[in-house]
Amino acid sequence: MSTTSPFSFLESLATRFQPPAWVVDEAQQRLVLLVNHVVMQEKEAQDRLTRKKGNVIHVRWGVLAIDLRITPAGLFERVLRSVDQAIKPDLLVSVAADSPLAVVQSVLAGKPPPVKIEGDVQLAAELGWLAENLRWDVEEDLSRMLGDIPAHVLADAGRKLVASLKQFVAMRPGGQAASTAVTPMAAPAADAAKASK
Repeated sequence: MSTTSPFSFLESLATRFQPPAWVVDEAQQRLVLLVNHVVMQEKEAQDRLTRKKGNVIHVRWGVLAIDLRITPAGLFERVLRSVDQAIKPDLLVSVAADSPLAVVQSVLAGKPPPVKIEGDVQLAAELGWLAENLRWDVEEDLSRMLGDIPAHVLADAGRKLVASLKQFVAMRPGGQAASTAVTPMAAPAADAAKASK
């Protein structure tokens, strides 16, 4: 019986594939917009980031890297190394797993991916708080665009997909047993009650 992962071809392709510069640029712009959208939904997150305004965070995962500066508004802006070559990051965050599948398995198992952090300890603590407390309320955003019922149906389908992926990862040889509880994509009930006030 073969012990080779059915995803080994995709893993090798992902490690060798270098996307064009314009794709990387557009993806990074969209990522910064999404992160800022999530941060803007939580006043405490912006307040925490405002205290670290001007600090630069360098995030790296394999060949992919991005530099983010914290703005005075408590949001993130992308720093282009080609424009600002003298940039010195205050914090270096590196995803230690080279394999995209390993990162997905870790996330689906409810664990953060293995990360190496170097630099400003206070800034790292603030980012840790953001990682633990910020949640993107996908269902709420969808309801603004599509209405409540279609948003609920799509979010429910997403939750079921995540549960299925967790189950698949848990059943794979060498896969870690994932929790059977479904991680909600929407904000917890307490946040929903707070938003209705």
